[in-house]
Amino acid sequence: MTATEALLWPFSLLYGAATHLRARAYRKGLLKSKRLDGVVISIGNLTVGGTGKTPIVLWAAERLIAEGKNVVILTRGYRGRSVMPREAQMQSPSSSNTGEVQSAKASTSDEVRLLQSRLGDRVQFGVGANRYANGKLLAAPGVNWFILDDGFQHLQLERDVDVVLIDATKPFGGDRLLPTGRLRERRSALARADFIVITRSEHNPAVEAAIRHESEAPIFYATTKLNAIFSVTDGQVSGHLPPSAIGKLFAFCAIGNPQAFVYDLRRWGVEIVGHKFFPDHHRFTASDDRHILQAAKAAGAAGLICTEKDLYNLRPIRRATLPLFCCSISMQIDREPELWEQIQRLVKSKGQ
Repeated sequence: MTATEALLWPFSLLYGAATHLRARAYRKGLLKSKRLDGVVISIGNLTVGGTGKTPIVLWAAERLIAEGKNVVILTRGYRGRSVMPREAQMQSPSSSNTGEVQSAKASTSDEVRLLQSRLGDRVQFGVGANRYANGKLLAAPGVNWFILDDGFQHLQLERDVDVVLIDATKPFGGDRLLPTGRLRERRSALARADFIVITRSEHNPAVEAAIRHESEAPIFYATTKLNAIFSVTDGQVSGHLPPSAIGKLFAFCAIGNPQAFVYDLRRWGVEIVGHKFFPDHHRFTASDDRHILQAAKAAGAAGLICTEKDLYNLRPIRRATLPLFCCSISMQIDREPELWEQIQRLVKSKGQ
């Protein structure tokens, strides 16, 4: 343990006690979860970020859309500013205590904008901290299927299905709670999960064994899949290039698990000669751009590559002296039909 971690350790103990007591209060009925008029599928994490949550949210939304369901994604919109269009303002509750609904296009959250760019108008979005109020408002026109994004710890809202993702490369955040480590809750919280998806792995007995100490939930696996590599020019995305056609690249990103991004690029055949990482959801500055370009040129890179999510936080680097590329990914779930069938079966068993 480092000196900084030692100083933060008492705060981790307090945080752990608080999260445990809060979850227990909901379990015992001392605190009440609110119920939306519809089916709520929660997709969340035990740790902070980087598990592949957004691609799994996209997967669930696509499955529901294919079945003809009217879908709402309820999301906090982390680090996004509230830029509400007139229509949304007119529909929003007047009190901040009841929440507000933003359109995805109005949100500046990188995750929300990525979801909207993939799903377009096929789903609705409730963006804001009070996801119950947003869901209740959007349910008024008849929507009754909700995906609760990053919802495992959002116990204020009752759910029908709890899907929890665990990244095989960093499964339990060093087994330390925030702020010392990356765990949001103790491992024992996995007892609440209905389904557990181990991401970035096809088979991991060690992680499975650790999960089985806490939960009997069915376990599935998911691996990252490269959809496409695109060229980015003046903020416009175009082309569909094979890894062999783009030469040596310098990778940069601001995501929850940046090492996994570089690992995946190399696994897909992209030649990476260097990398630079930033905090999750980081908004790039002109200074960042200069440092990225200097490091890339020093590494002998012929171009730059980032994630699709990073595009929404970029600034002048889009007009950089080196060509810029981004990659679009998805999650390929092993035994996907079985997972979806079990989710539907659980929903039906609850009378939904």
